[in-house]
Amino acid sequence: MPKSLSLRWLEVFQLVAKSGSIQQVASETGLSISTVSNHLRSLETALGIDLVDHGRRPMGLTPAGEVYARHVRDGLIVLRKAEAEIRSGNWRHATDLRLALIDDFDNQISPDLFRFLAHALPRCSFRHFTRPSHEIIAKLQEHKLDAGVATRPFERTEGLIEYPLMRDPFIVVLPGGFSGMPEEMFSSNAELPLLRYSRDYVIGKQIEIQLRRGKFDLPNRFELECNQSIIGLVAEGTGWTITTAASFHRAHRFHDQVRVVPFPGRNFVRTVSLFTTDVYPETTSKLIQRAMGKLIRQHFTDPMCASHAWLKGEFRTMENEAA
Repeated sequence: MPKSLSLRWLEVFQLVAKSGSIQQVASETGLSISTVSNHLRSLETALGIDLVDHGRRPMGLTPAGEVYARHVRDGLIVLRKAEAEIRSGNWRHATDLRLALIDDFDNQISPDLFRFLAHALPRCSFRHFTRPSHEIIAKLQEHKLDAGVATRPFERTEGLIEYPLMRDPFIVVLPGGFSGMPEEMFSSNAELPLLRYSRDYVIGKQIEIQLRRGKFDLPNRFELECNQSIIGLVAEGTGWTITTAASFHRAHRFHDQVRVVPFPGRNFVRTVSLFTTDVYPETTSKLIQRAMGKLIRQHFTDPMCASHAWLKGEFRTMENEAA
């Protein structure tokens, strides 16, 4: 058995195995290219075997490297779990939490959530971020966050644990002065244009998939990132939009100026979940999940369903449901 294997060598090897590029690993870690290369060569020398085919671009693993990479991955996960449990395995003794939320919850839920966590985790230091869902998932997978609340993406969330929070149905928002049927808007010759969410966002992608499924070919004249701007433009009569119950609920000041109706045809929903890294303690994750469920009911599902009875049973929390 080789002596004095460096943990840093193993971490560098794992990154090279994943990306196949020493240059990319150097960029991700802040190390120089020569340092990354030296770490990799030192590991191979200590083991007495080539782990990487240095002649390929991108660099591929040798058969021995494939086997070793699986064990290194599993070993590093165990070490990270051990570190996480020592630092915050008992949630009352958690010392650090890097948590990101989508902007749906930034104004109404974030203050209450962090007041609760500050009391429940008295020794914990918090770093809070507001990011789009796709950025939250990416940063979690890069271990730059401990936990994040985001829309469930289409692709698999490798290395993450999901705790469902909210079932959020898509709805149609029309100008208050429009008295026609919602189906009229789905014609390519409709009088008002569809105000789209940016297709860089998960919500925008999900809407476009549903429109293609329904064979709706609508002109793409307006594509925006800001939820408040979209609902505000609908209130002005500039267009109409497809959004979710939670996204609409956030735009309180425009509610009296618009008309909200169910999405015509087959319903579709987004799922908002708490995601954590696979090394983050389950006790702390479930504490956050329970707190989020309570706050979502208080600030979103209960008031929205009270004013729009047709959403009852559709717009709801999911903390007791499996992912």
